[in-house]
Amino acid sequence: MATRVKAIYEEGILKPLEKLDLKEGEEVEIEEKKSPVERLEGMIRISNRRWVKELIESPDLEPI
Repeated sequence: MATRVKAIYEEGILKPLEKLDLKEGEEVEIEEKKSPVERLEGMIRISNRRWVKELIESPDLEPI
């Protein structure tokens, strides 16, 4: 069974943002995903991250 949970990485530790139903010592698999804004960094110069995020998430933006 797969469960999707968001987490934050702080000081070398991955911290889930909600309670996990895991037993002590249970092994999990982690898939790293970056936001669209983070994927654009390095390809283009972003001066206002909030504006770019709002643009990407806009319902008016149509995929090509």
